[in-house]
Amino acid sequence: MSHDHDDRPRLTEAQAEAALNPPPGRNGGDLVVESLQGLGATTVFGLPGQHALGMFDALRRSSLSYVGLRVENNAGFAADAYGRITGEVAPLLLSTGPGALTSLAALQEAAAASAPVLAISSQIPTAGLGGGRHGYLHELRDQKASFRDVVKSVHTVRTASQIPSAIAAAWESALTAPHGPVWIEIPQDVLLAETTLPPVSAMDATPRELYPRPELTLAAAQLLSRAERPAIIAGGGVVRSDASGKLLALAEKLNAPVVTTFGGKGAFPWEHPLSLQSWLEDRHTTDFLESADVLLVIGSGLGELSSNYHTFSPRGRVIQIEADAGKLESNHPALGIHSDAREALADLLEAVDTREDPTAAERVRTLLRQVRDRIDAQDLTLEQRVLASVREALPDTAPSFWDMTILAYWAWSAFDARHPNTMHSAQGAGGLGYAFPAALGAAAADPTRPVLAVSGDGGSMYSVAELATARQYDLPVTWLIVDDGGYGILREYMTGAFGEATATELARPDFVALAESFGVPAVRTSPDALATDLAKALAEPGPSVVVLPALLRMFAPTHL
Repeated sequence: MSHDHDDRPRLTEAQAEAALNPPPGRNGGDLVVESLQGLGATTVFGLPGQHALGMFDALRRSSLSYVGLRVENNAGFAADAYGRITGEVAPLLLSTGPGALTSLAALQEAAAASAPVLAISSQIPTAGLGGGRHGYLHELRDQKASFRDVVKSVHTVRTASQIPSAIAAAWESALTAPHGPVWIEIPQDVLLAETTLPPVSAMDATPRELYPRPELTLAAAQLLSRAERPAIIAGGGVVRSDASGKLLALAEKLNAPVVTTFGGKGAFPWEHPLSLQSWLEDRHTTDFLESADVLLVIGSGLGELSSNYHTFSPRGRVIQIEADAGKLESNHPALGIHSDAREALADLLEAVDTREDPTAAERVRTLLRQVRDRIDAQDLTLEQRVLASVREALPDTAPSFWDMTILAYWAWSAFDARHPNTMHSAQGAGGLGYAFPAALGAAAADPTRPVLAVSGDGGSMYSVAELATARQYDLPVTWLIVDDGGYGILREYMTGAFGEATATELARPDFVALAESFGVPAVRTSPDALATDLAKALAEPGPSVVVLPALLRMFAPTHL
């Protein structure tokens, strides 16, 4: 079999000379950072450790920008957000054993949200690999086994010459739809050993495209074109694949109402006449979607939150477009189309007929009025005012990151994310502590615009160490901490289920004084002053903290 040599990169004279006579003083760590540079990386996140020092030493000989966080899990959240915001691979450099394992919760969130994170961990020396009990510091019998169920792919390197290929393979895996985290581990001695291999030049790790099968596209187009009451559920896959424009065009061509999942926030214009917004935890919305004779589900597995806690039972035909084959028909029988959302929407847009429906916009208005009446009957003025103040203060294009907290649960349903890929939360895996370190990662990706993080007092305690990171790198992140004295949603759940709450009440610091001790300006606000104080903090350069003492309540569930 012959190969086409015309497309191969040509080395400059300097590169050719370096290939013949590699510069001295390079080690396996240099091959890591050279490979990342060759693949186009510009920023890496991480936290050093004894076995990983070869990688970190090589950083100073590279052009890569390094953002070091204080806890590995937070470094993973920062990389996750960088990957979501840019759509590019976010390298995450970690040490062995405890350092590696501490990143697991962040990698689970990246997997659930399809964020392309490339975790590169050190390992014990090569002699210790294989499960023997040698007593090395940080030794695990099989470190990668802890990650195999979480990430898309795992790669173990045993020699320096394997490093560039392993990183390229992992890079391609991370960016192949569905995006996700990947894991590489490299032994300490391989990272430290001097290498005579030539410097790594540009590398190709182009992800495989995931196209829909044409016969499935045609079948879906026929169903949608002939439907009497079509509807669309748009999930995070629409955002990840940058397909919002195609979704809008398809919905308008079909006159089909669109609801976005909590992971798909911003995928469809909030105030559009066909927008059902995001009220998925509302029985009126569930009924509306159940009544559709053809339901198009794009980039969602219709999991617990997107199905109103599995109370959703569609009566019509379901068409499901999903890049993750494991999610196809995992909850409901469907015409399953294994494809990247963008590619499938592009093909559908060409194949469907224009469909007139003078009743669609009125049916949307009726549903939203029913939802509004239900919320208005529950005396939740404070909660709606606080969320409206956040929306008023936040610039339309500024990204926001939301922890698992009551205000975030309101935002999932009620917040207008005015642009695609601007609202992000930890609802994929549901872990605490996501918002602030993730916001730091987004600010590292684009320091020209402010970033908002929203946490409760309980979740914020997972991340307070990163105030030092925010100050060290002068990142433009404003952190809104809603202080209700404990784990507010768990307090509600336990009181509702058992009559009283246990283990939910928390001693906490003076958050304003704590932030100021890190050199981060902070203010204590009130519901009346929130919009003004938050807007002012977001407009100032560098990090800031706004503390809102408030006891917020959730709207009543409809799935029980």
